[in-house]
Amino acid sequence: MAPLWTAEEAMAAAGGSCGRDWEATGVSIDTRTLVQGDLFIALQDTRDGHGFVAQALEKGAAAALVSHRPDNVASNAPLLIVPDVMDALRALGGAGRARTQARVIGVTGSVGKTSTKEMLRVMLARQGRVHASEASYNNHWGVPLTLARMQRETDFAVIEIGMNAPGEIAPLSRMARPHVALVTTVAAAHLEAFGSLAGIAQEKAAIFDGLEPGGTAVLNADLEVSNILLEAAKGHQIVRFGHILEAEYRLIAIRKTPDALVVEANAMGQDILFKLPGAGRHFGLNALGALAAAAAAGADLALAAMDLAQWQPPQGRGGRETLRLDAVEAAEFTLIDDAYNANPASLGAALDMLAEAEPGLRRAGSPRHGLRIAILGDMLELGAGEATLHAKVAEHPALAHIDIVHCVGPRMAHLWAALPEAKRGRRADTPDDLGRIARKLVGPGDIVLVKGSNGSRVARVVDALRNLGFVPRQTARERD
Repeated sequence: MAPLWTAEEAMAAAGGSCGRDWEATGVSIDTRTLVQGDLFIALQDTRDGHGFVAQALEKGAAAALVSHRPDNVASNAPLLIVPDVMDALRALGGAGRARTQARVIGVTGSVGKTSTKEMLRVMLARQGRVHASEASYNNHWGVPLTLARMQRETDFAVIEIGMNAPGEIAPLSRMARPHVALVTTVAAAHLEAFGSLAGIAQEKAAIFDGLEPGGTAVLNADLEVSNILLEAAKGHQIVRFGHILEAEYRLIAIRKTPDALVVEANAMGQDILFKLPGAGRHFGLNALGALAAAAAAGADLALAAMDLAQWQPPQGRGGRETLRLDAVEAAEFTLIDDAYNANPASLGAALDMLAEAEPGLRRAGSPRHGLRIAILGDMLELGAGEATLHAKVAEHPALAHIDIVHCVGPRMAHLWAALPEAKRGRRADTPDDLGRIARKLVGPGDIVLVKGSNGSRVARVVDALRNLGFVPRQTARERD
């Protein structure tokens, strides 16, 4: 494999000094996932990466990017020593972007960044060599790390760009220099930092600041703040997606089947049809935006639409799984794991998805169906109005079709208090409290949604529910 970075190239990009030559085939910031040949970046975050340099080199790292040589590292170790590691990583990211001819797509939005990024990865895979952000690497270190990992021969790059505070998106977009910038939606997330939906829209629109000359802004036309996005996109080519008649990519109809979401749309005057396996309705509009972005980046639209059928929701973002409660074949329940993030918009969409889902039978041959159950953890970073925003979930129309709502965390206590008594399930202070009684929360045929902000740690309830799954004992022949 050709090296991703040589010592000479890394020094030219980041500055600093190397005591010896080396070649790296990857870039890592975590010794737990580091593979032989990686360049280890000793970032200082919650812990100082310099404390893991020796371990990284023992695991086979080609070199380490450091601001000083740690005491437990040999004087002749392969190190690139720079004044500031974070600055050096940004420089590596910029150099990685500069040396490729890839068509770059930047993706941001209050909801759906990671799932849309993964849609683009799937739909572009047969049309060239694709490089995309891992997991949700979309912040001040995630974007340069993604760019620094990009191979020179990449044809398409999909870079997820996020934010927690004002002023974060523009510099990341300028570093990524996208040819296409996509805003999936603008919703009440991070209100604590921005104060209003308009403030969030202005920050999301800053992704257009980094567009390459002649680039394309792809934006959601259905929002009350779409005018803010349109204003910020002036001077670039603009492609809108949504329900409005004027949208270049117009959503016509969505049909839910037991196995897939079927979406009918019109793309620049051309009728298209595509499927999303196991997805809720809210994924349909994101997929249309992803198709618009792929086409703007030069991909074949028909092939991209066809390949969307290979996409599955990423873990923690609405994927479904069937778990057996015991050896009886029909004693199963369905788990919808949407525990990675939550804000009022995404929670409402998840409740809509649960309300549409069909529970299974309690037992084989039973006339009774299971229940629709929601397990909801706190929505974070909503600011001074968080109590009201949690309580208002009780007014969501989908709750008329949901049987029980269990609430986890101090903020969700406001929802629990606002719920009709007939729908109130358990209320717990922590996810572990609820996880300990997981077996009491579900029964055969039930369909269970778990939703909450990542920081609420409601994913622990997902783990507890998964652990209920019956694993058949292997026979001696199967073991052999």
